Amino acid sequence: MTRYILQRLALLPLLMVIYSFVIFVIIQAPPGDFLTAYVATLASSGSSISQEQIEAWRAQYGLDQPMIVQYWLWVKHLVHGNFGLSLEYQRPNADLIGEQIGLTLALALFSFFLTWAIAIPAGIYSATHPRSIGDHILTVVNYVGVATPNFMLALILMWVAFAYFDLSVTGLYSPEYADAPWSWGKFLDLMAHLWLPALVLGIAGTARLSRIMRANLLDELNKPYVVTARAKGMKEWRLVLRYPVRLAFNPLISTIGWYLPMLFSGSLIVATVMNLPNIGPLLLRALVNQDMYLAGGILLIYSFLTIVGTLLSDILLALVDPRIRVGS
Repeated sequence: MTRYILQRLALLPLLMVIYSFVIFVIIQAPPGDFLTAYVATLASSGSSISQEQIEAWRAQYGLDQPMIVQYWLWVKHLVHGNFGLSLEYQRPNADLIGEQIGLTLALALFSFFLTWAIAIPAGIYSATHPRSIGDHILTVVNYVGVATPNFMLALILMWVAFAYFDLSVTGLYSPEYADAPWSWGKFLDLMAHLWLPALVLGIAGTARLSRIMRANLLDELNKPYVVTARAKGMKEWRLVLRYPVRLAFNPLISTIGWYLPMLFSGSLIVATVMNLPNIGPLLLRALVNQDMYLAGGILLIYSFLTIVGTLLSDILLALVDPRIRVGS
């Protein structure tokens, strides 16, 4: 088991180097740069700036260097824990990201646990009661959850919450707590606002995971070892939970690699629609304004989360399924 984990940890530095280069190429792909977009914005508002000032800024931020030189300087700073300076905000990128990381993490964890807490029991029930009324209802709900875009679901739930329950539907705080220091009242206010975006972010994943759980558990329930256990008189629920459910978990565990960074981003469109103060809107603004070092830093965090999520999937799969440990 230790060797299995160490083999995957050894790949982490190489993967981060590859991801960092791909990310830098992607953020450099659009024509122009931050100063080009900034000058265009000034021109649209009737303002202007001298060419000498533009060239001075370009030299100051290293935008006059070849792409490979810019990449090397960026990576050298990252190795020392320096995410660079935001071209738009004129603040360290680490500070900008750090201001959003707490709420982003809280929302991601809440959505993750909500998704699994609903998807697994629903999938088990559907698989153990095939073609029942409850199974048909859950199947329809799952299809609707998968087919409905998250931003549309956000708008619907926001309207229902506001029209019928008179709840606040944007942001994560009430106005009186937005800039207030942390207190028990602010924490309760956060919890009162957090459930709606967590539900929106988690419901599509809930529908997908529930369908995966149902399909895999149905496949396991028809295998000979289940028939043999039933013939020996083992109670049905004990049988289902002890053997088939453990094996049906494998495909769900493998989804952590891509599901974790998706939740962490807060789904860009949903976060923008619901005015959530997390990293998603910050990344969108950085991409629109070509604030490449800020965008690159956030995308690098997403890449790291993908690697960590995949590593967690591998470890959990090895713990759940002894066949993987033996094979490694």
